[in-house]
Amino acid sequence: MEKLPNPLPQTGLLNLFVQHTSCGLTINENADPDVRVDMAQILDRLVKENEPYYLHTMEGSDDMPAHAKSSLFGVSLTIPITNGKLNLGTWQGIYLAEFRDYGGERRIVATIYE
Repeated sequence: MEKLPNPLPQTGLLNLFVQHTSCGLTINENADPDVRVDMAQILDRLVKENEPYYLHTMEGSDDMPAHAKSSLFGVSLTIPITNGKLNLGTWQGIYLAEFRDYGGERRIVATIYE
């Protein structure tokens, strides 16, 4: 978030959009790092690698599951801005969720609506 303007407007909306199809954006608890580990394990059990029915396999065994996980999470978030700050809950944090084993550089477009 260091690339957002400072100060933010008093009121508005921040839209974040990741320009990729094998990662996602989410808001989740940021107090306990075990949440990230648990979420990864849950997703890996829901969407497994090397399923025999996958047709899209040219980019590796983690690619099709990454696309499916990206669709489950989504690639955009909208966060209210109130009193010049992102109006997140006490324990909430914004996460870029990487679903590839080696995802590479990711680009996020941030748009502020006043």
